[in-house]
Amino acid sequence: MPPPSEKTLAMCLALIAGYVDACGLRVFGTYVSFMSGNTTHTGVLLGRRQLVAAMPFLIAIVFFVGGSFVGVWLNHWAVRRPRPLLFTAVATLLGSMIVSMHYSIHPRIWIAMLAMAMGVMNTTLSQIESESVSLTFVTGNLSRIGRHLALALKSALVEDADSSHAHLRHAFLLSSVWLAVLSGAVLSGTAVAYFPQWMLLPPFLLLMALAVMTGRRPSAARDSRP
Repeated sequence: MPPPSEKTLAMCLALIAGYVDACGLRVFGTYVSFMSGNTTHTGVLLGRRQLVAAMPFLIAIVFFVGGSFVGVWLNHWAVRRPRPLLFTAVATLLGSMIVSMHYSIHPRIWIAMLAMAMGVMNTTLSQIESESVSLTFVTGNLSRIGRHLALALKSALVEDADSSHAHLRHAFLLSSVWLAVLSGAVLSGTAVAYFPQWMLLPPFLLLMALAVMTGRRPSAARDSRP
């Protein structure tokens, strides 16, 4: 089986991001990948002088940044094939949390683990073809969808069909990523309701599968080795 395409990979990762973020919100009341929401909550609570209540959101922000740092560092350290290593690192964090959820551990530790996992995952893919994409948050994607739709209409009005089709293709691509995030959030609702202690098993298994598939060399590359 060949490695997944960049588009397929983006859909899978966006699905995981939406799923994990929704789990964090439902179980811990904190976003673990949507840092804009955490920043707003932190500001509101600090304005009310509620530092203790703001701590979960601050922890998520700090560990998301830490995960991004680790992901970029691993990208530069594992120069040849960083993605399998990154997917395995994220899966390890989720797997550790699956095990730890059977024990009494402070929720802030779980928030930190999930936020770090999403920070690492956010560094695995930043664009498809020439289009920038956001895996763990959707504001940038939605903004770019609107931009491409406007440019597609402008091109259509001046009868530039090729440019119009290109912008519509990019808008469709970004919309697919957004729908994947939404679908992940919907699926998490079922998981949290019916098997809360195993809710992170689906993204764990998907990440391990992606690590295996992206770690395979193309057949041509294998055949060319001495």
